[in-house]
Amino acid sequence: MIEVYIDGASAGDPGPSGAGIFIKNKGELLRYAVPLDIMSNHEAEFQALIEALKICKDYEFGILSIRTDSQILDDALDRRYVKKSTYRHLLDQALNLIDKHFDHVFVKWIPSKQNKEADQLARRAIQRSKEKKGT
Repeated sequence: MIEVYIDGASAGDPGPSGAGIFIKNKGELLRYAVPLDIMSNHEAEFQALIEALKICKDYEFGILSIRTDSQILDDALDRRYVKKSTYRHLLDQALNLIDKHFDHVFVKWIPSKQNKEADQLARRAIQRSKEKKGT
């Protein structure tokens, strides 16, 4: 089983954002800092999940254990539902990737202190996003 730690962050709400993705695959460690557009922190969390799923799909991983410190994201995936319509298309995108490309995907909420690697990557991605936009 592949362990995937994800975090989305924004500098402002909304603001320049980034996704941090840290993947453990049988001793191999993969790290991604993905700059995102201007969005809210919650949107960045969903976008981090989507980016992680795309990466895992490209590697053809079959079983994922996704770890997130976002309670909203964890609840949305568990229930396959979001209250705010703003996040519906993001959840649908993630569920579409999960349903089409993976055998099993488990999602687990973890405390922020256990998600430091993904958090640092997300913050690095924010800096890249700011540099790209010239802010």
